[in-house]
Amino acid sequence: MMDEWHKQIENISSTAQKKIAHANTQEELASIYTELLGKKGVISTLSRALRTYSEEERRIRGPLLQSLRVTIESWYQDRLTAINIRPINKDIVCDITAYIAPTTYGGLHPYTHIITHIEDIFVSLGWSIVEGPEVEDEFHNFDALNIPPHHPAREQHDTFWLPTPHTLLRTHTSSVQVRTMMNRQPPLAICAPGRTFRHEATDATHDFVFMQCEGLFIDRNVSLAHLVGTIQICMQQLFRNYTIQVRLQPDYFPFVEPGLQFSVSCPFCSSGCSVCKKSQWIEIGGAGLVHPHVLRTCSIDPDIWNGFAFGFGIERIAMLLYHINDVRLFKTGKKAFLQQFAHVPQGK
Repeated sequence: MMDEWHKQIENISSTAQKKIAHANTQEELASIYTELLGKKGVISTLSRALRTYSEEERRIRGPLLQSLRVTIESWYQDRLTAINIRPINKDIVCDITAYIAPTTYGGLHPYTHIITHIEDIFVSLGWSIVEGPEVEDEFHNFDALNIPPHHPAREQHDTFWLPTPHTLLRTHTSSVQVRTMMNRQPPLAICAPGRTFRHEATDATHDFVFMQCEGLFIDRNVSLAHLVGTIQICMQQLFRNYTIQVRLQPDYFPFVEPGLQFSVSCPFCSSGCSVCKKSQWIEIGGAGLVHPHVLRTCSIDPDIWNGFAFGFGIERIAMLLYHINDVRLFKTGKKAFLQQFAHVPQGK
């Protein structure tokens, strides 16, 4: 079976290289990119097919597919650069006074670019992408996560409570982890991106609706080393900087023990810049080993299974990658803002 997978990867690689090399316009190149790396493209189709394989097979096949994706993107960028700097043929006669109607281009929202990229990374690692309801109940959002009614952490969530008793707009995507643990048997490896809600004031760095992504891994003999390795791979792929390192600092979250805050070495500098505020580190999110009480609540025996969880804000990543200084721009619908992303290849 692996020989067939290798052969399939090689065939796609060979075909992709030829097609990209023979593209003469940006339009041709964009069409080829969509065919290969678009949401319904060849690579995405193979990524979805990975879910049908066993965990051991995914660990072998996934990196091969991710390597092919990176290679195709490199060919795409090189060919796009070559097309853009191609010398003009001076023998062509054109009327520079002729009127050309302005063309309006549509494009994917920055959220879509980031989420697609995140999902591709975790699928290539053999993880599953899961979703859950945005209107949540108190048990899944708080109680099952070791946050009982009297817990002070509830006050930090600034919850949107709904008229129906014990019902709210979810304050984090951790509720998706609870639902998954209660409905599936370990081992588990899931990624849960989604919208969350907090009743707080809006400014340049805060909003009452924001996107979060959480990861959960449950297996036997899981350690912090597995957590660090997973976060490092994710961040390196996300920022396309393979020298990124991860730093952990103690923190408190009721549903993990120990609780940690993780930062990454600045992907934009080596000696300090305005993005990392001269510190060379950027704080990204929270993480830790899943609390035994959470496992018991979800009917998982903590004497047999353990795991880690982590989460980070998608806006935070998008603002860093695209150098956006105001989180409110994501939801304004301003044409001038969104047009900047019209030509960003999917997953960038």
